[in-house]
Formats: sequence, C-alpha cells, structure tokens
Amino acid sequence: MTREIINTEQNKERAILVGVDSKRDSDGWSIESSIKELDQLAITAGAQVVGSLSQKMDRPSSTHYLGSGKLQELIELKQELHYDTVIVNDELAPRQQRELEDALKIKVIDRTALILDIFARSARTSEGKLQVELAQHQYILPRLAGQWSHLERLGGGIGTRGPGESQIETDRRLIRNRINKIKKQIEDVRKHRELYRRKRQKSSTPLVALVGYTNAGKSTLLNAICQSSVLSENKLFSTLDPVTRRMRLPGGRTILLTDTVGFIHKLPTLIVAAFRATLEELEEADLLLHVVDITSREAVNQSRTVEDILHGLNLSDKLRLTVINKIDLLVNDFSEARDIALSIPTAAEMTVMVSAHKNWNMDGLLSKIEEMLG
Repeated sequence: MTREIINTEQNKERAILVGVDSKRDSDGWSIESSIKELDQLAITAGAQVVGSLSQKMDRPSSTHYLGSGKLQELIELKQELHYDTVIVNDELAPRQQRELEDALKIKVIDRTALILDIFARSARTSEGKLQVELAQHQYILPRLAGQWSHLERLGGGIGTRGPGESQIETDRRLIRNRINKIKKQIEDVRKHRELYRRKRQKSSTPLVALVGYTNAGKSTLLNAICQSSVLSENKLFSTLDPVTRRMRLPGGRTILLTDTVGFIHKLPTLIVAAFRATLEELEEADLLLHVVDITSREAVNQSRTVEDILHGLNLSDKLRLTVINKIDLLVNDFSEARDIALSIPTAAEMTVMVSAHKNWNMDGLLSKIEEMLG
C-alpha cells in the first residue's frame, strides 16, 4: 500500500533528502546524523540519493513542512539535481504531503512510508507480512482523501457531485475491513504464541531476548552463540521476523535465545503497534541482551533510542545485559570503547565486550548470561 521505491539498477529513483531541525527534536540527535541515517534507509530501499536539504525552524510548517524560502530552494534544485522523489525525515501529516506534492509536482515520501517499504521487502514469514500489511493500511487510511484531490480542483458542476466522495468511502470501508481481518489473524498468532509461552514456562526454560538498534549485529551474535545460520546482512532491518533457537550454557542449563526486529530513531508508533504480538516476546523474557555497535559514532544516541522504546513498551525494569559488539573493528583503542560503554544508559554495571563476527569472548558472554540468570 505504500508508494514503493523502485529497486532496479536501471531505474533507481533519484531522491533528495529533506529535514527540519526543530526545537521539538531534543533527543540528542543532530540533524546531520538524522539525515545521514535517512540516507542509509533510502539506499536500503533502493533509491539513489542525489542531495539533501535541511532547515532550522521552531517547528515544521503545517502546510509545506518547509518554510517558503527553503521550499523555493528545493524547487530550484530540481533543475540541478534532476531528482524525481523527495524523502522527508519526519512523518508528514496528510495535508503536508499533498501540499508538497502540489508544489513540487513529484512524489513525496516521508520517513514512515520509507521504513514501511523496507519492512515490506524484509518480511519473510506470513506473520511478518501480516504485521507489515497492517501498518501499511493504517498509514494509508487517513491519506486516502489525497488520492481524490483532483476532483476537488475541478470545482463544482457536472461530474463532480457524489462519485468522488462515495468512492473514497468505498475505499475506506474496504481498508477498514482488511484492517479488521488482519487484526484477527494477528490475534490468532498472538494466542498461538501464548500457548507456546505457557508450555515453555511449565518446562522452566529461561528466555533470553536480543534487542538493539538495527544493524547492531544481533543476528550475527545469535549465529555465533547458537552455531546457527540466520540471515545476517550489513544493512538496516535485514531481520524482521523473530527467530528463536534452543541452546545450552556452559554449566549445562538450557535456554531459548530469540532475535527480534531492530529499533531505529523515530520508529513510527504504528509500526510498534502492528508488531505488538512479536514484541510480546520481550515481555516474557527473563533477560534482555542489549546489543550495541561500538563502531557507530551514534552509539550512545542509538542506545538511548533503544532504551526509550523499551520504556514505551513498559520494559524499563527488565533485567538486561549490555553487549558491546564489533570490538574487532576498533583500532586497538579499548579505552575509548570503555568510555562509550559507560555513557550508555544501564551499561555501567552489566557490560560485556564481544565480536560476534570474529567469535571473540563468546565464553565470557555465556558465563555472564549464566551468572545473571542465577
């Protein structure tokens, strides 16, 4: 349902990235870092990024997102950069998207639509596809009116009375019916998971869940610990569907280790809501392993983002161990890694450094897990 970004080498969309540095963004992220991450998202979706534009404002314009001067600058850049898609660093209100597309005469995609597009590509299981489809339908529903705005521009008169509005209502009814159907299917999945969890609780098998920022190396860590072959790629959201493996700790105790969807800055709330059934695994976990990519310049901000999302899921009090990953990529400067680790929320006491890719310190990690499970 989202307006998909074309992913072919011959016909990549030429995209320009647009962001607003507003006072409401007080989460520690700079506009430069946020736009850089948007660039990675766009590339993951298959776009060719040809430029970026940002503006400092108290708050985005309620009509065009950008101020009038920056909007004119964006229009003039079309001649120079020949872009055919605008990707906005925030979620746009339906009116903002319509006004921008009217002014630019090209497609405008916001951050939410972009992430949904990537999720749609990454979903492999029927459950994952259902959750993505639910989020897509919920995203498109309030934007349906824009699909029929051409009737409004015609004004009154012959051919404009009734059909347009009735068609919108028909589309809305179809989408609402589909949303209700998907919710019922996801609820069936949730009930199945609940039965599985009850069975696990009877067997007293501890559940350890991997959480972290997207591309922090969670799937690689799962493979390293369990000697499995879960898909792990150096790109955003390569793992979308939850994966659980049974393993034995050094002391002989059996645990279940599960990998969940990665988090990201400005993760749309409708995605969190749609993936509620999957994220319930975190609620049942006895221990969370918060995996951190120590090589990222935004390691601290990324960790805070993860902590904020966990807080929003009422998981702030859950027992967790911070796993500092990718230490093999450091240039013999572990003191810097320790300084960064100490700046990460909740990481000061329970921290272990590893390289999932090189299998460094896996024994130390397993021993720490065993110790924390008690």
